[in-house]
Amino acid sequence: MRVDVVSIFPDYLAPLELSLVGKARQSGLLDLRVHDLRDWATDRHRTVDDTPFGGGAGMVMRPDVWGRALDDVIADTGSDADAGSDGEQAGVAGDVVGAPVRLVIPTPSGEVFTQRTAEAWAQDARLVVACGRYEGIDARVAERFRERGVVVSEVSIGDYVLNGGEVAALVVVEAVGRLLPGVVGNPESLVEESHGAAGLLEYPVYTKPPAWEGHEVPEVLLSGHHAKIARWRRDRALERTAARRPDLIEALGADALDAHDREVLRAAGWEPPAS
Repeated sequence: MRVDVVSIFPDYLAPLELSLVGKARQSGLLDLRVHDLRDWATDRHRTVDDTPFGGGAGMVMRPDVWGRALDDVIADTGSDADAGSDGEQAGVAGDVVGAPVRLVIPTPSGEVFTQRTAEAWAQDARLVVACGRYEGIDARVAERFRERGVVVSEVSIGDYVLNGGEVAALVVVEAVGRLLPGVVGNPESLVEESHGAAGLLEYPVYTKPPAWEGHEVPEVLLSGHHAKIARWRRDRALERTAARRPDLIEALGADALDAHDREVLRAAGWEPPAS
């Protein structure tokens, strides 16, 4: 997969050089390139914003600057060695030449970005993330690229407002990138995590020492009885989800819950959906 991020603060994306995403970039599993939007400004001040039509506080990012930047980034299907803001080879792009592009625009007014979103986007060949600032990007940018056949996804990572789209870009790249084959060393660790295929929050986890400051690891986890451990983990996942995210239980539906699941939920004070 190739991911391009366009921002007026390219250094903000430096954490993507770290951890599993950084390793994926170095190994060529993820072709990640960061671009400075001001490179497409045309005046000596490298201006990318202006006052909003209709009045109001703040500034709006100009569509002409964004249009030039995204035209160039989307049209670039090469895999040359100048990929990335640091001038180093960022990965292998040969498998994305001519591939459809998804333009991602983080915005508080967008649809909520979820694990299901990340799973769907992990199947894409190319993502281009446009990091807005100030009062956002002129709305005509999204309209123009939709008209040109680009898949445009305006998304929010939560019900709050940030200073810009860079934080959301970090979230999107990590959430999607970790799902690419080979990025996470043990694929099994993706199966039982929160918001995974089971639709529940993850159960509590423990490690050594078995006793710590008066707190003991649950005895069942030390038993070696795999069936009992699996049942205990699901029970705790059900209880945790019912307490913290009851909406996820509702989304499961009655068919996903057996009789034991329903008893666990009732004991936790939650009445499961009727069958």
